[in-house]
Amino acid sequence: QVQLVESGGGLVQPGGSLRLSCAASGLTLDYYTIGWFRQAPGKEREGVSCISSLDNSTYYADSVKGRFTISRDNAKNTAYLQVDSLKPEDTANYYCTAAITPTVQSLCVARFGVKYWGQGTQVTVSS
Repeated sequence: QVQLVESGGGLVQPGGSLRLSCAASGLTLDYYTIGWFRQAPGKEREGVSCISSLDNSTYYADSVKGRFTISRDNAKNTAYLQVDSLKPEDTANYYCTAAITPTVQSLCVARFGVKYWGQGTQVTVSS
């Protein structure tokens, strides 16, 4: 069956870094736009960063721009989110998704075309 499995979350101090991974099985990520979303308790799930399937164009939410970097390795069928300069407000469960969607904005902003979700990995930023 199709699976997206996130890993790499953990507890870090403000200013710290993590590298989140999204390993896919049962599907080939080459064909999909990939997104990273996050959800904190009591808040809506929000699009953090997305990367296209065609030209690797990217989208970043304003709140993470300059601190987070999305990438993909199609040979490994894995996507990544490098999260740097972490702030307490980055604390959330981070989910990856594979989508068929026209643009990175249509996925990250409108959540259009989502086909699969992972189960999430927790990122906690605290002193």
